[in-house]
Amino acid sequence: MYLADYHVHSRVSPDARDSMTALAEAAVQAGLDEICFTDHVEPVVWGGCALREGYDWAPLAEEFAEARAAMGDRIRLRLGIELGDACWGFEHTEKLLEGAPPLDFIIGSVHMLSRRYNGEDLYFFDPKTEEEAYAGIADYLGQVKKMAAWGKFDVLGHLTLPLRYLNENRGWNLSMDRFEGEIAEIFDLLNQKGIGIEVNTNRGNTPLPDGRRLRLYKNMTAEPIVTLGSDAHAAGAVGCAVRERQALLRECGFTRFCTFEGRRPVWHSL
Repeated sequence: MYLADYHVHSRVSPDARDSMTALAEAAVQAGLDEICFTDHVEPVVWGGCALREGYDWAPLAEEFAEARAAMGDRIRLRLGIELGDACWGFEHTEKLLEGAPPLDFIIGSVHMLSRRYNGEDLYFFDPKTEEEAYAGIADYLGQVKKMAAWGKFDVLGHLTLPLRYLNENRGWNLSMDRFEGEIAEIFDLLNQKGIGIEVNTNRGNTPLPDGRRLRLYKNMTAEPIVTLGSDAHAAGAVGCAVRERQALLRECGFTRFCTFEGRRPVWHSL
């Protein structure tokens, strides 16, 4: 069994604390064969909606170089990013990416609601009724659809992310079942562009997306592209539930998953 964690945040991200070297050491201790660092990059300033003037890529490149020197051949290291909320400025995002070091992998993701909600981060979205909650989810999926139509990334991250915050943090018991049509439209856009999806292990909580959405994706896709990532923001979560989510993929009929090198998928049997 080949084990890889393809969603990991180092201290280069504003919401994480550990060095890439510490995360790589944790990956070795967790028995992983490969880890990809995917720190946050957005066209907007952190915590706001204003477009950022630029992005300083030097800390990312320096951290990665230090980790490679420290780890040697003990584990395979890849450099990626989580490209969040590009729909707030696609052209601006593309200009930011021009300065990036060579990347192996890009996750495309959405964390913010639209201008209708003043760009509120899903983490802070606090609806008072179930219908308000579902209206927010619908808005989120609209943003995801814009991202999918743009398509300058390798996999779509944590498709059902609102459920992490609404159910786990705020105590709702919501599902994405009423949005099957919207999710199918997103999968269709991804398929047209050769973009895959992430199975976010959600650090051992409900996977994002769950088995129902994974089966839909598989049934709609001739050659499914799937990565697995813990979304670790600290060393202790690296590799969390990767084995279990490989088992989930097998249950859903998948026979392989992928890692990436130079933005190209590398396949591994499940």
